[in-house]
Amino acid sequence: MDCLKTRVSIYNGWGVNDVTLISENRMANHSLKFGKRLREKRVAMELSGLDSDGKVFKNAEDMWREQIGEEGEPHKKAQWYREGVSYWEGVEASDDGVLGGFGKVNDVDIKGSEAFLQNLFFERFNNAARTDHLVALDCGSGIGRITKNLLIRYFNEVDLLEPVSHFLDAARESLANHVASDTHKAANFFCVPLQEFTPDAGKYDVIWIQWCIGHLTDDDLVSFFKRAKNGLKPGGFFVLKENIARSGFVLDNEDRSITRSDLYFKELFSRCGLHIYKSKDQKGFPEELFAVKMYALTSDMPKKVHKTRSKTRANRPGIIP
Repeated sequence: MDCLKTRVSIYNGWGVNDVTLISENRMANHSLKFGKRLREKRVAMELSGLDSDGKVFKNAEDMWREQIGEEGEPHKKAQWYREGVSYWEGVEASDDGVLGGFGKVNDVDIKGSEAFLQNLFFERFNNAARTDHLVALDCGSGIGRITKNLLIRYFNEVDLLEPVSHFLDAARESLANHVASDTHKAANFFCVPLQEFTPDAGKYDVIWIQWCIGHLTDDDLVSFFKRAKNGLKPGGFFVLKENIARSGFVLDNEDRSITRSDLYFKELFSRCGLHIYKSKDQKGFPEELFAVKMYALTSDMPKKVHKTRSKTRANRPGIIP
């Protein structure tokens, strides 16, 4: 999978919200400082939303109750995920396909991600020797677009995780013909849904999750991150890059995904025991698309960074140009 969504603003009697019209991907730790009562009131107001047909939900709980039943009824939840994968099984395995007809944004997307990743590399892996073996996991990898254009140049090994088999087949073929170097390669291809995947303990320096988390229910999102935390090496981190609703959420009835607001995500990060180390808005996308935001997430509380000029860059991880 790989997901971009168009948006339009409508007035529905209670505010202006983003409504999904055309999708092509899956939609995709913060503690409020004021008192608990005010916090709960604000969150409740913020998490109202609507679906792509304009139906209004007063809160996320009502929406999920309608979609997957009380307490996540197994058959209804299975249907939610089955319909999501089924949507993507009908999408062409190409940049234009996985980017919903917006294949032209690939270069801008990769440049924005690379700038974000480079900054994180310098701060998180500054003491890593060039001989360190760096490993990444590309979640919702689709046809391997992000691995091929970005991750394989920074990591010695990249594992790809994708539930749509023809996307993963295309990724395997594309990456077999794309050799960054003898020491930078795609290693494993997992055809497994995100909600069912558990990484090997302590394997990854970075777990990259782009335009796929919107297919997970809130509980499964939290469960995934809690499992995946154990898959990070000491000092490792997540990068989540996703579409962002202006407020609350927007449910896409076609591809069975949800676009969450920044506050919605922050509430879920808190439940996961994750902290925002750094975040950045993606720039340069067409105005008709949802806003896109990048989060670097860690399980440890971020420390204040004192900016100092490094006298040597010799120990920075190797990057394949």
